[in-house]
Amino acid sequence: MSTTAINPEEAGPIHADSEQLADVRVPIAWRDPIVTLVMAALAVLIAISAKGISNISFAGASGWFRGGVWTLNASLATWIMAIIAIAATIVVWVKATNRKTVEGWWVVIVGVAFVLGFLVWAVNDRPSANLPVVALFAGGLMFATPLVFGALSGVINERAGIINIAIEGQLLFGAFLGVVVGSIFSNPWVGLIGAPIAGAAIGALLALFTIKYRADHIVVGVVLNMLALGATSFMFSTLLKTNSNLNQPLKLPSLRIPFLADIPVIGPVLFDQTVLVYMMYAAVIILQFMLFSSRWGLRLRAVGEKPQAADTVGIEVNKIRWHAVLLGGAVAGLGGAVFTIGQGLTFSKNMAAGNGFIALAAMILGRWNPKGSLMAALLFGFATNLGAIMQSVGSPVPAEYMLMIPYIVTILAVAGFVGAVKPPAAEGKPYP
Repeated sequence: MSTTAINPEEAGPIHADSEQLADVRVPIAWRDPIVTLVMAALAVLIAISAKGISNISFAGASGWFRGGVWTLNASLATWIMAIIAIAATIVVWVKATNRKTVEGWWVVIVGVAFVLGFLVWAVNDRPSANLPVVALFAGGLMFATPLVFGALSGVINERAGIINIAIEGQLLFGAFLGVVVGSIFSNPWVGLIGAPIAGAAIGALLALFTIKYRADHIVVGVVLNMLALGATSFMFSTLLKTNSNLNQPLKLPSLRIPFLADIPVIGPVLFDQTVLVYMMYAAVIILQFMLFSSRWGLRLRAVGEKPQAADTVGIEVNKIRWHAVLLGGAVAGLGGAVFTIGQGLTFSKNMAAGNGFIALAAMILGRWNPKGSLMAALLFGFATNLGAIMQSVGSPVPAEYMLMIPYIVTILAVAGFVGAVKPPAAEGKPYP
């Protein structure tokens, strides 16, 4: 047996691989820099085109804002917003190109600066046009409330492993039964009982077919949406048309919270609302706590992530899923009540108008988290109301483009900002 000596000079550098690994760097995340650059560029274009004055109305505000109208130099105000957007964009680019973490609030700063600049520009050089700040935020909250309920319904269901495409149908049926039950008793408070029952009924059908009969969750959800639309449209055309007393415009009273409602601008928006809005606040807080700080939440998440493991420790997987689907349906039904007894409107065909699908987008954007879903729903609600407000003040942007705002925001938010998200591992998978 012979051995061959290795000449160290011929062997080459021992740490060559280590040096190569040291040269490997994390790729630059271009999403945030590009998004902020686009918004900053738009803010600059807005500033260049702004001229004259812009009137900002605080009608309905409390405190020293009460009833006041601010007259701003449109060019100066928009340039201030543009400079803020540019500065924050530079920070984002420096951090990103140096491969450092870009905090989300830098992107938020750019976005807020762009939106504020746009709002000032929308009423520039038109002394007769006033931008109603309180109405803008109050309307945004109104549009967001059913989205929050719908998104929370999706969070509860999908955390348990059940895909709920039927949120649209649950909202629609909740709006229908809420106003019908309220009209029967001539009391909108009673409608608050009928609405969650309607949503839970759709949820029971969803649970029956997905849990017991192991049907495809997506297909069942779509079918239930069609069922709710067809059933409510039929009953509207037959029952409600001939019995108008069953479709009365009942409205829940506003409940003003002392002291909190006196906070300038946001006080009347947040704390002078119907009980449905306060129930939405409570639902987000309670569900956030229950999901992540209680035994019930741990079991629910275990069923949605690892049902086999949950089963081995004595958790009844399908029982938990049944309860989650029924609870989620009831929550979505309350969201449907916002369309009728929450706003004092009678029921009409297809009243949900796609809000259930936007609620799904809010849930995904919020990463299956109650507080994240709340933020996403507020974004979509504000975008929806912004389009309506811009039309009312005579914005130079064509009305057709204003109507597109909520859907554009939905697409951009889900496609551009969500990134790679992971739903619950057992989502859509029957057990056992």
